[in-house]
Amino acid sequence: MRGFNRAIIAGNLVRDPDVRYTVNKRAYARFTVAVSNRWKNANGELQENTDYITVVAWGNNAENAGKYLKKGSPVLIEGRIRTGSYDAKDGSGKRYTTEIYVDNMIMLGSRGQGGDSGYQSSGTVGTDYGTAGGYVPSDDDFGKSIGDSGFGGEGFTQGFADNNSGTPDGNADSGIPF
Repeated sequence: MRGFNRAIIAGNLVRDPDVRYTVNKRAYARFTVAVSNRWKNANGELQENTDYITVVAWGNNAENAGKYLKKGSPVLIEGRIRTGSYDAKDGSGKRYTTEIYVDNMIMLGSRGQGGDSGYQSSGTVGTDYGTAGGYVPSDDDFGKSIGDSGFGGEGFTQGFADNNSGTPDGNADSGIPF
């Protein structure tokens, strides 16, 4: 049976995105999104909890994150959860990671907050969907996923590639330590 792995979060950046490039000159960015939850406990008192979620973006999404997102910027992320592990540099054992790899990113802030309200950057690892077929997302596309009917028309969906390899170059062992 084929699984289903989707994550959608909305929150604010904890710090500016860290944009870097692989030896193959592909951009990738890492940033953390703070997502707060509020609820009332059994006594009716308001409780709040904040989760800090690591996000990884590749290609066009990474470059747009570096260009438009800053600490405090509100953003909506749609992607897939990736887990991994690595050996600690100090030799203290294995470390485990959980991250969201961006498929779609919507910058929710106004221009004055570092983002363009409603601007959407879409893509899958290694693919630049944001400009596929010359299509530029409109206000009518705000909040929709690429797969939704009516999203962007035929020009937007032409040339999509199904790359589920996990890395932009299709190599699962890219040498990146995360």
